[in-house]
Formats: sequence, structure tokens, C-alpha cells
Amino acid sequence: MGAAEHRRRLVSLAYPVYFELLAGVTAGIINMVWVARLGGSAVAAVAVATNVENVLLGVILVAGSGTTVLVARARGAEDPAAVRSAVRGGWALWALVTPVVAIGGYLCRAPLAHLVLGGSGGDSLPLATGYFAIALPGIAALFATNVVDGILKGAGDTRTPMKLAILANGLILGLDPLFILGFGLGVRGAAIATVLGRTVALICGLAALRRNGVLRQAAQAAKAAKAAQAAPHRTGSLSTDARRTAATGLPMSADFVTRMAGALALVAIVARIGVSEVAAYGIATKAMYVATMAFYAVRQAAAIRTAHLLGAGRDERWVIGRQVLLLAGSLGFTALLVLLAAGPWVMRAFGSEGAVAGAGALYLRCLGPYLVLLACFIALGGVFEGSGGSAALARVTVCGVALQLALAYGLSGWGLPGICLAMALAMALQCAAVARMYRRTAHPTVTDRHSGQPKIALANPHSPSSANRLA
Repeated sequence: MGAAEHRRRLVSLAYPVYFELLAGVTAGIINMVWVARLGGSAVAAVAVATNVENVLLGVILVAGSGTTVLVARARGAEDPAAVRSAVRGGWALWALVTPVVAIGGYLCRAPLAHLVLGGSGGDSLPLATGYFAIALPGIAALFATNVVDGILKGAGDTRTPMKLAILANGLILGLDPLFILGFGLGVRGAAIATVLGRTVALICGLAALRRNGVLRQAAQAAKAAKAAQAAPHRTGSLSTDARRTAATGLPMSADFVTRMAGALALVAIVARIGVSEVAAYGIATKAMYVATMAFYAVRQAAAIRTAHLLGAGRDERWVIGRQVLLLAGSLGFTALLVLLAAGPWVMRAFGSEGAVAGAGALYLRCLGPYLVLLACFIALGGVFEGSGGSAALARVTVCGVALQLALAYGLSGWGLPGICLAMALAMALQCAAVARMYRRTAHPTVTDRHSGQPKIALANPHSPSSANRLA
């Protein structure tokens, strides 16, 4: 298969993921506009509550991401039993994790609000507690939708998750004014609208699973085996399926949580510079999401494509990686040019002015080199995720974030340009580390000692039997 065909497939998988991510961020911004009518305390309560949700999302990524890779690999191997095993593993993890987060979060909602707002949360404290009382039990729908998305993406369908995201966030935007202002429920109304929107999308997602061709084929194969009085081939017990999914998805979840924690810690370092810089950093970071979501979309496409081809016995990581770098590098360079030319206009679009607008424009203009490096690192990571090498990638991320924070602290005396320099230097070292790992895929095959034929050397020892049998 030529490079152009790989590139076409990657773009076809990536662009729906991008619009899926964009829908969520856009809805979050507009949601805050409605809450802003309730005053500063309400805005603070919802802002910290949604940040907590973002961190908790990293927990279920263990199931969602792991399921995507295992389903894609089993699909490539044309092994319906392995597909069913991967799906079971994702739902088993959901069943284990969700009660802990949903019920535990509800019971601990007041202490959690104290923790994220501080001991003197003021009027925001009861508002955040009320939001958590609805949102944390309702997070079960968000977690289930993440598993549904993971299954569909592993089956090669990234368009349905995009449609589900647009549906959920469209409903949230429509229900927000009704519940927040119309029914006078305030912050609780925002939580109710969010849970209802996600629940409707989940119901539609479950229906989409029943219609998916890959999953229907797996179900029909199991029925056929049963009708022939032959037990369908299984890759292990339910607990084994769950452990395999967890082992595959845990490094990806750790990578996400590490980056989220690093971004939060960086706020404290920026606060040493000044209040205007903190406000500018917060606004500019939201604007930067428009670019970084594109990088993560390419990453997911690379993971799906790599896992699928490995399952089919074709190790084309080297070729896929080059196309991923081409796509992501182009996106990063485009972001660099846009922010360099339109930094002041971007800040004004978010309603900033004066010192905040000036500091934000300077930050965005200095951010370009970091974005180009970040694009390459994030996107190339999809190749490692799809081939089972995400554990090494997660270690690089942990070390890189720690280095970034140390450099940012040391260079904060230079203001926001110093912060940008620290980010770029740390990311350059992360790119160097992942490039060294990637070069090892130039000769990815080894020879079978029995047949003398090449075989795939998968990096993930927990892959399903359909992938193991390639050896």
C-alpha cells in the first residue's frame, strides 16, 4: 500500500475525531456564557467542576482507548471471537470503575468541592457541591459513551462518535437556557442539561453498536458456533479480558492525566509573573485547544490504523509514522503562522483587552515552535499506542512534563516568553526521545525459527490471541 493511500486513510479517520473534540470544547465555552449570567460565583463553581470532570475522564480512557486498540487489532486479524473479547473487556472495566467514581463522588461531593475551591470557597462552595450532586452520578453516561466510542473507533467508524458528540453537545446548548434560567435551577440546571444531553447520545450510541457490521459479524459467528454445538472460541475469562484492556489502555490514560496535571501546575508558576499573565495564559490556552485537538485527532487515527494493520499481519508502522509526521507537522506549522499573524485578534475574540490582551498576544506569538513539536510528538504517539508501545511513551511524557515545570520555574523571570521557551525545550527533548524509539521500527520484523518466514514482533504482551497467533 502506497504512502498516499495511508495518508488518505489517516485523514478519513482523523477529521471526524477532530469535529467530535471541537463540539465538546465549543459547547463548554457557550455553556459558560449562560452560567455567567448567574454571577462570578456560579462561573467559578462550574469551571472547577468541569475541570474535575476532565481529570476523571482520564480514568475511563483506560477502557475507551484500550478497547479501540484491541478491537482494531482483532478486526485486522478477522477474528470475531477476539472482537467480542475486546468489547467485553471494555464494558467490564466500565462496570468496575463507574460505581467507584459515581457513587464515591456523590458521597464525597462536599469535601471534593472544598478541595478544589479551597477552604474559603465562599458562595461558590455550595454551588459546586450542588453541581457535583448531579454531575458525578451522571458521569456514568459519559463513561459509557467513552466505551461506545472506543468500540466504534476500533471497528473503523469514527463518524458515528462525531455525530454522537454533536448530538450531545447540541442538546446541552439547547437545554442550558431552559434549565438554568427558564426553570430557575441555576448551576444545578447546567448539570441536569449536561447529564440529559449525554444520556440521549448514549442511547443512540448503543443503538449504533447493534447496527455496526463488524460487531454484528462477531455476534453472528458466536451464534453459528453455538448452533453447530461447538463452543465459540474465547480468548479468556471476563476478568482476563478486563485485565488485557486495562494493560493496553493504562499508559494512554496515564499520558492524558499527566498532561492535565502538568497544565494545572503550570498555572501556579505563571501566577508568579502576575495576574494579567494568569488571565492571558488561561484565555490563550483555550484558543490553543483548536489546534491541539487536531493533533490528538491524528493520533487516534494513527493508533486505529496501526493496530488494524498489525492485526492483519502487516507491520507498516514506519510508513504510517512518516505520514503522521507529515500531517501533524503541517497542522502545527499552520497553527504557528495563524497565531503569529492573528494573536491580538484571537485575544480580542475572547473578550480580553488592555494588559491581558497584550500579554496573551505575546504568549500566542511565542508559542509557535512548541506547537510544531507538540504536534509531531502527540501524533506519532498514535503509532506506539496502536502497536502496544504506549508504556514507553507514557514514561517519556512523565519525564517531559517534570522537566517542563522545572524549566518554567527557572525561566519565569523572563515572563510568558520564558514559559514558552521552557515548554519548547522540554518538548524538543521529548521529541528526540520518541524519534529514537521510532527509528527502531525501521526494521520491525524478526524471523520465525521454524519456517524462516518473517513474523510480527508486537510490543504488547497483552494483545488478544488473534494478534498473538501472528507469531
